Amino acid sequence: MDSVVVPASQQALGIRQVSEETGLSIDTLRWYERVGLLPLVERASDGRRRYPPDALRFIRLVQALRRTGMPVADVRQFIELGGGELANHPERMALLERQCAQIEERMVELRDDLAVVQAKIETYRDLIARGLDCEDDLPDDMVEQLQADELLAGTLPAVPRRQR
Repeated sequence: MDSVVVPASQQALGIRQVSEETGLSIDTLRWYERVGLLPLVERASDGRRRYPPDALRFIRLVQALRRTGMPVADVRQFIELGGGELANHPERMALLERQCAQIEERMVELRDDLAVVQAKIETYRDLIARGLDCEDDLPDDMVEQLQADELLAGTLPAVPRRQR
């Protein structure tokens, strides 16, 4: 009887291989399985986890959804609605659209936060160029100018003037 050779690309993977391929720790892979994010995991006769070849693509999707901040419950729901059934597409799409809106909101916040950090860097560059230790040591008119610059850049909320 001839033995069938299964190409390496179609062989089941062990947990260590999947960990190395995805960058996820073995503990994280086990946790993903426990909470229902990896339903594709099978067990060999010796009890070891065996991941089918298409598991890597699936895990990368789960990683992407989690990196966007999608809650585990939503990722699980997205997975449970899987299977390629047309009836589930609208609900899966709604989950993704909701996540897209949240990502866009976070991107706006991150751009604003980046502007604040960049303005602070410029403040320190100016302090270094002037040989000053701390912005608290600046004369009042310079503090007001720096605040005005930050206000114009949209990186500082309006605050009352300092009391003398």
